[in-house]
Amino acid sequence: MTIASMVWVSAMPIWGWILAALLASGILMWPLTLIVASKMVYDATLRRKTPDKWGSGPSAPHDPLFMEMDGIGQEWLAAHETCKQEVHICNDGLHLYGEYFDLGYDRAVMILSGRTESRRYGYYFAAPYEAAGCNILVVDPRAHGISDGEFNTVGFEESRDALAWARFLHHERGVKSVLYHGICIGAAGAVLAATAEDCPDYICGVVVEGMFPNFGDSMKNHLIERKKPVKTFYPFINMWMKHYTGHSMSDGPIDVIHKLRIPLLMLHSREDTYSLPVHAQRLYERAGSAAKRLVWFEHGRHSMLRITDTARYDLAIADFVSRFDEAIVQI
Repeated sequence: MTIASMVWVSAMPIWGWILAALLASGILMWPLTLIVASKMVYDATLRRKTPDKWGSGPSAPHDPLFMEMDGIGQEWLAAHETCKQEVHICNDGLHLYGEYFDLGYDRAVMILSGRTESRRYGYYFAAPYEAAGCNILVVDPRAHGISDGEFNTVGFEESRDALAWARFLHHERGVKSVLYHGICIGAAGAVLAATAEDCPDYICGVVVEGMFPNFGDSMKNHLIERKKPVKTFYPFINMWMKHYTGHSMSDGPIDVIHKLRIPLLMLHSREDTYSLPVHAQRLYERAGSAAKRLVWFEHGRHSMLRITDTARYDLAIADFVSRFDEAIVQI
């Protein structure tokens, strides 16, 4: 041992000796492994470190069903290029980008996609709303596509962006009423926005597909599917979520949906393994809206209901939107 190293060792505080002893004995190796592994899971799931992650291309190019959806969406886009307007807002210091399709109506739907999805995903859901008399807004959520941002906050901060986009539609594009259509995390953001204290009265309805009570439940189901120890891993993953965003995965729509006062349409598959049907039923029963409906689909993967039964999916949306028109006529 060199003189310098002897001086360093002699000056090492008592906690340093304790830590060194614990590491040498292996006692701290398992907790440290959990911390590192959970950080890797969190970064892979909810953090964008490079601009090419969650970019503008299809998110699942090797999934035939997803690519069928993508192809239908691209066909819709090609048929509506002349109506497309590139749009941009700033919120929370982030530059956010999207596309607005002005189809000549005074009502618009904002399509809020789930994790890993850019505006491209939203094209697929536009057709039933166009048929129901809505303009279409598709966006790159924060940390997706060409929008700024590093973290997906599972709906919390995204809900603030959804409110900012709604203000843009109303103030800058003259839209009189705004609908939210949210899928998975987009569904959580829609409900959080619609129950916020500053939610404007021109947000007139919410349609959600595959909504979870909180993202923690969905994360646990992902861990179970991958045969990971949930009780061991989940608290550490949630620790990173709190550290970086200030939000907990244990919170979510279940905590605020009782405040919802505008019409709600829930679309859910009985085969959903991430947002379990039992939780969807609980969310529906807790929803505060006097005008609410839960439409069950016997088959369909998470976030892939429309491609499984397009006619029934679109009919549910048409019926939901038509009720607004009936209410206006009665007034």
